[in-house]
Amino acid sequence: MDWFVVSPLLVGLLFFVAMLAGFIDSIAGGGGLLTVPSLLAAGLSPAQALATNKLQSVGGSFSASLYFIRRGAVKLNEQWLNIAMTFVGSVIGAVLIQRLQADMLRQVLPILLIAIGLWFLLMPRIGEEDRARRLYGLPYALIGGGTIGFYDGFFGPGAGSFYALAFVTLCGYNLAKATAHAKILNFTSNFGSLLFFMFGGKVVWGTGVIMMLGAFCGARLGARLVLTRGQKLIRPMVVIVSAVMSIKLLWDSHGSSIMAWFATLHL
Repeated sequence: MDWFVVSPLLVGLLFFVAMLAGFIDSIAGGGGLLTVPSLLAAGLSPAQALATNKLQSVGGSFSASLYFIRRGAVKLNEQWLNIAMTFVGSVIGAVLIQRLQADMLRQVLPILLIAIGLWFLLMPRIGEEDRARRLYGLPYALIGGGTIGFYDGFFGPGAGSFYALAFVTLCGYNLAKATAHAKILNFTSNFGSLLFFMFGGKVVWGTGVIMMLGAFCGARLGARLVLTRGQKLIRPMVVIVSAVMSIKLLWDSHGSSIMAWFATLHL
């Protein structure tokens, strides 16, 4: 079993990367944009990077979730059905990603993330205050928990934004309340998919635990700002993170084609 793989200096740098990622993730999601490329750059294989990233993500989402629960922003006894469906969905997604190609999802996801960013940008009054709820009980748990949990286990980027969007549009929560509840389900799906990666033996534990501590610290600060700054902080962060994630995913899928197109312009 590999415990560190990378040098002590790189582990220290990864701690601070995870701290920043945890801060961003607790507010708007998308922390993996920092941690996964950093783990790959540090020399981990793609499988090790994804598995170790799930471990550090669990630390950040647990820290934010714990803060929101202790502050009374989330009543855990009202979320058990959502949590259960999210867990089941994430495990199924983590199992299927090992057997199926996610290429189609890679093509569609940037469009979805751009749509989320534009939705928050162009509808500034959405999420200002609680509104009438549209779905309750099992129907919401299956859509807002199980479906997004499946996506998080299967692919992952932007899951926090999808959880928050579901709470705003289907539950009628204000944006700060939706973000708080989103972290509970985000932790659940992170934990569910992490279990699968643990059984696969791909987690680099020493590096992952240190990054988890960094994510825990960063997420605690971000969670505090969610409750104190609310919509004024969350909305622009969601817009920015959605745009950055979209650009990165488009580049990962079509970077060579884009470079070739630019090359033809200079001929």
